Amino acid sequence: MRSDGPALSLRRWVRSAGFAWSGIAHAYRTQANFRIEVWLGVLAVTLALLLHAPLAPILLSCALVLSLELVNTALEAVVDLASPGFHPLAKAAKDGAAGAVLVASLGALLVGLAVLGPPLLRFLG
Repeated sequence: MRSDGPALSLRRWVRSAGFAWSGIAHAYRTQANFRIEVWLGVLAVTLALLLHAPLAPILLSCALVLSLELVNTALEAVVDLASPGFHPLAKAAKDGAAGAVLVASLGALLVGLAVLGPPLLRFLG
């Protein structure tokens, strides 16, 4: 892959950011799980703000889940391109990437319960 000038070029960074946003938009348009995770993240961040709970663990958990979902989406596309028919290794790759998203999602749920649970319980009662 060729480089478009110096690494610190603003033009190069803007171009790269455009590619990244294109990937995020594609995932949002085509992946139902990504959309669900985005809106659950918005809900978690909103709750953290309303409850005055620590925001950093919530943001990091959301970023981890969404990042892994984007990697999963990319891996699925590459595997489908390289192996359009069924192959056990293609299945293993896709299942492994999906498993990573599941592990991160369960971790994010536990972080959400630990961070948001106590202030939510105090608020409710």
